[in-house]
Amino acid sequence: MNKVFLTGRLTRDPELRSLASGKAVTQFSLATNEYPGGKERTEYHNVVTWDRLAEICGQFLGKGQQVAIEGRIQTRSWDDEKSIRHWKTEIVASNVEMLSGRKKKDYEAQSVAEALEARATAGPGDEDDEPSHAAAREGSAADPLPVEAAA
Repeated sequence: MNKVFLTGRLTRDPELRSLASGKAVTQFSLATNEYPGGKERTEYHNVVTWDRLAEICGQFLGKGQQVAIEGRIQTRSWDDEKSIRHWKTEIVASNVEMLSGRKKKDYEAQSVAEALEARATAGPGDEDDEPSHAAAREGSAADPLPVEAAA
């Protein structure tokens, strides 16, 4: 059975690409720590995700985030232009769980999007009504609805 479970932190932002076939692929590096004999030892793992999982990882993951990954180990080999054989071992993830929440910039983007949506749904005569816009901007992250929409 080829099954891997890892928990660690991303060492860089994921690189999201689309292949010529239209498939999405994301690559990132994960650092895991062990403490044999009281000394810290860090391992670095190359992780690959495909399709919808790749899109989600590219959108929501960032450097420093803690994640739990489930997948399988895969080793690829290829010959370069000088006929030198190269090997690369990576984790092909089938499941990625965010353990440290979303990136800060995603919260900011969501807040801006909600404020714009609140302005767009306000009636045409409400544009000069400053209190309704202020109420939409003052909503907390736990309560994203504008005050008048929640009532």
